[in-house]
Amino acid sequence: QVQLVESGGGLVQAGGSLRLSCVASGLTFSSYAMGWFRQAPGKEREFVGYISWDGGRTSYTDTVKGRFTISRDNRKNTVYLQMNSLKPEDTAVYYCAAGRRSIVTRDYDYWGQGTQVTVSS
Repeated sequence: QVQLVESGGGLVQAGGSLRLSCVASGLTFSSYAMGWFRQAPGKEREFVGYISWDGGRTSYTDTVKGRFTISRDNRKNTVYLQMNSLKPEDTAVYYCAAGRRSIVTRDYDYWGQGTQVTVSS
């Protein structure tokens, strides 16, 4: 079966950095674009960014541009989300997803279980 497993979440102070990883199995990883989404308590899931199948194209929501960077290593079946200059507003459960390159959740076929990121002031 297809599995996406996120890791690297935790508690960090505002201004700090965190690197999330998502390891995929059960699919041809290089055939999929990979997206990152997040969901805060009481809020809808929102788009964070995506990366194309070969890593050649990335896109980010305006609130994280210049602070977050997505990368992927197809040999390791892994996508990363490097988060710098973290703000309390970044607190959420972060999810990785595999599918077509898109900013909407319904265009992704597979989802991880999520990892909690908490940013304190």
